[in-house]
Amino acid sequence: MDLNYSPEELAFRDEVRDWLTKNLPRELKQKVERYEHLSKDDLLSWHRILAAKGWVAPAWPKEWGGTGWNVVQRYIFEEELGYAGGPPLIPFGLSMCAPVLLQFGTDAQKKKFLPRIFQGQDFWCQGYSEPGSGSDLASLKTKAVRNENFYVVNGQKIWTTLAHYADWIFCLVRTDSGEKRQEGISFLLIDMKTPGITVRPLILMDGAHEVNEVFFDDVKVPVENRVHEEGKGWTVAKYLLGYERMNTGRIGASKRELEKVKEFSKNVADIRFRDRLARLEVELMALEITNLRFLDRMRRTGQPPSADVSMLKIKGTEIQQGLTELAFDAMDPTASDEFSVALRKRYLSMRKTTIYAGSNEIQRNIISKMTLGL
Repeated sequence: MDLNYSPEELAFRDEVRDWLTKNLPRELKQKVERYEHLSKDDLLSWHRILAAKGWVAPAWPKEWGGTGWNVVQRYIFEEELGYAGGPPLIPFGLSMCAPVLLQFGTDAQKKKFLPRIFQGQDFWCQGYSEPGSGSDLASLKTKAVRNENFYVVNGQKIWTTLAHYADWIFCLVRTDSGEKRQEGISFLLIDMKTPGITVRPLILMDGAHEVNEVFFDDVKVPVENRVHEEGKGWTVAKYLLGYERMNTGRIGASKRELEKVKEFSKNVADIRFRDRLARLEVELMALEITNLRFLDRMRRTGQPPSADVSMLKIKGTEIQQGLTELAFDAMDPTASDEFSVALRKRYLSMRKTTIYAGSNEIQRNIISKMTLGL
C-alpha cells in the first residue's frame, strides 16, 4: 500500500492550485468564506468556468468531456476545489445522474443528456426520499403506471435538495407491487416543466430554502426516459449511492474550515476547547489517510468503492459538524454582525450532514452487515 503522492501527482496538485488561484472569481470565493447564500447563477457560473477549462467532469470518459485523469488525480482535484473555497459543484447531474447514464443509459439518452449536463444547461435534482421512506428507501410508494409509450406518475418526494432550481429530476418510482420490494422499482428521468409537478419549499431551522417537497399528479413521462430495465431501478440506485457516499468526506473543505477555526479561536484560552480542536485535527488527518487507502485500492484494482466507503461518510460529516460547533462555541454570543449571523445559520444547517446520503446510523448498519458480516 502506497499512501504517498508521486512527484508527478505533486506537480499536478501544484498545477491545479495555481489555476484555481488565478481563475476562481473573488466574489464567489468570498461568498463561500462568509457562508453567504449561493444563487443558481452563482453555482452555474462556477460550473461553466470549469466546463470551459474542461475540468468540470474529470471522472467521465474522455469521449464525453472527461479529463482522462486517474483516480488519484481526480481526488486531488476535488480536494483542491474544497481547499480553495470554490462553490460546490452540484453533484446531482455531474456525479450522480451522469455515471448512471454512462453505466446503464442508452446511446440516445447519453447523447441527449450528457452534453447538457457538462455545459451546465440543465440543473438536476434527486427524487429518492418520501414521507416514511427515507432510510428504508425500498418502501417508497410513488407509483408509475405504464400506458403505452408513457408512464403516469403519482406520488410525493421530500427533502428534494434544490428542486426549486432544477430543470430535471431523476426519480425512483414503483412500477410493480410484487413480493420483493426492490424488484418493483424503476429509475425515471422527469422534466420538471411537465404538467402535474408541484414544488413546495421546506424552510429549515436556519431559515434557508434549500430543500423541497415535490408532488406528482398524473405526470406523463415518456418510456424512453426510463434508465435500465423496468423493475431494475434498485440496481441503478445502489450503483449511484456508492458514488454519492465517496464524495461526502470533503477533506479539502474541512481543512479550509479547520484553518479558519484556528484563526477564529486563537484568543480562546480554555484548555478543553484547545483539546477538542486538537482531537478534531487528528481525526481529520486519520480520515485523509483512510481516504487515501480507498484510493490506493481503487488505483490497484480498478474496482469501485465497496460498502466500507460508508466510513468516509460517517467520519467526514461528523468532522464537518465538529468544526462548526467549535466555531460556534468560540464566537461572541452577543455578536450581531453579518458573519456571526451567517455562522449561527451554518451551525443549524450543518446538523443535517449526518442524515443526508443515508443517515450515519444506517451507514453503521451497512458496515456491520456488508463488511464485518455481523
